[in-house]
Amino acid sequence: MIRSIVLLVISLLPGFLLARYLYNKDKEKEPMGLLIKLFCGGIIACLMVLIVSSILEILSISGGDTNEMSLTELAFEAFICIAFVEEFCKWIIVYKYSYNHVEFDEFYDMIIYSAFVSLGFACFENIFYVYEGGISTGIIRGVLAVPGHACDAIFMGYYLGLSKICDIEKNKIGKTRNIILSILIPMLLHGAYDYFLMSNSLLMFIAFVIFIILLYIFSIIKVKHVVSSDKKIINRDYHCHDCGNLVAGNYCTNCGKKKE
Repeated sequence: MIRSIVLLVISLLPGFLLARYLYNKDKEKEPMGLLIKLFCGGIIACLMVLIVSSILEILSISGGDTNEMSLTELAFEAFICIAFVEEFCKWIIVYKYSYNHVEFDEFYDMIIYSAFVSLGFACFENIFYVYEGGISTGIIRGVLAVPGHACDAIFMGYYLGLSKICDIEKNKIGKTRNIILSILIPMLLHGAYDYFLMSNSLLMFIAFVIFIILLYIFSIIKVKHVVSSDKKIINRDYHCHDCGNLVAGNYCTNCGKKKE
């Protein structure tokens, strides 16, 4: 009983600590109800991944012994079957429940939303790994896998935030480009993480260590940059002088007048 409690704590603690760290960076706190909903959405995303992964295995598209795979097969497994499937399932939840939410009024908000979905995913996934692998697995995943999910989410939220700004400013090309990047960049980061780990060579392990250090550094820099910029997505206090419409960007979406 005690061991089960210890394993559960080890499984969940890294995710909650990271969620608290990112939450505390937010100057205007998001509603806890929304964040809990997104965290639970991460669990739904994890279940979605389990279903898709099972289908891929049945179709013999994914799975198998990675030690027997060629570098090309290993790359397909890491970047497509694992990274793309996981990040896209998380992206669906983030986009559906937060992209058009009324509380999404600051650039940093989307990083928070993406992080809570990813950390919900990571915590739920972590329980299975830690209960099977034990305390040592929990410690290793608490230092690597869970923060890795959070870092992927930071970049997902960053590009979704840019996409929203472009959307408000009627920049369709910019919106589309950043929507694509909000899926592509996390997928590449996640895929590289898995590819280095699954390659089982000293050179790849060294590359993994360098990669994870750089990933953490650039993720922290990205968070600090967005927080310090304090960029508003929607100015709730500004209305168009001509038609009275709430202005969300540089131009009124109702009459087209530029914000003064």
